[in-house]
Amino acid sequence: MAYYLITFSPTGGTARTAGILASAIADSWTAIDLLRAVPETNLTAEDVCLIALPSFGGRIPTTSAERLKSIRANGARAILLCVYGNRAYEDTLSELQDVLDDRGFRCIAAAAAIAEHSIIREFGKGRPDDADCAELAGFAEKIRERLENPVNSPLRVPGQHSAYKPYQNTPFVPAETDACVNCGTCAEACPTEAIGDAPEKIDPAKCIKCMRCEAVCPTGARKLDEKITAMLRERLAAVCGTRKANELFL
Repeated sequence: MAYYLITFSPTGGTARTAGILASAIADSWTAIDLLRAVPETNLTAEDVCLIALPSFGGRIPTTSAERLKSIRANGARAILLCVYGNRAYEDTLSELQDVLDDRGFRCIAAAAAIAEHSIIREFGKGRPDDADCAELAGFAEKIRERLENPVNSPLRVPGQHSAYKPYQNTPFVPAETDACVNCGTCAEACPTEAIGDAPEKIDPAKCIKCMRCEAVCPTGARKLDEKITAMLRERLAAVCGTRKANELFL
């Protein structure tokens, strides 16, 4: 039996949250990073996978779904983890479950957890915090029990299956500022190859607003327009201002 930690974490929040949960389940995990193309991988029915994705507008990132197709589960057990920025995750878990079912995984547990919002960092700021870590450790104990004592009933998670909410890929994109030194770090790190051979060359159709370019920029030169950021902050304040709870589904 092997343990696999499969993540898509552009700004690090999803990976950090997944790491907290994973370390409380088992000591050693093989990492698979969905930010890059994944080589053909064959699992076994004895293997355990923790698949952690962020929620983008209540959906899973399309890039991660495509890269999961390179993994042949062969009945491997899956723990689903949706990480979101204190707004809502809507169809993220249900869509992830559908994708994993299609790849031949056995979905046995799922969780939704909070991390800092990838665009407006003040929402969910500092999370996962100490209280979250303790709660995730409690989730891990229950997940270990489920691994040791499997049940025949199917996993049920919130959200619509197949009839997901429409995903709106808004036209705004992070752009370079005067602090840009043309180092190419953003283009190299972009999971969708949306940035061309110059930092100002961005394909809005490829950009998924994951904010990885901003997170990895060594000079802090990648930013969303301040007016757009202010608009998003105002729009999200009503739904992100109250602390959301982590959830576990078995």
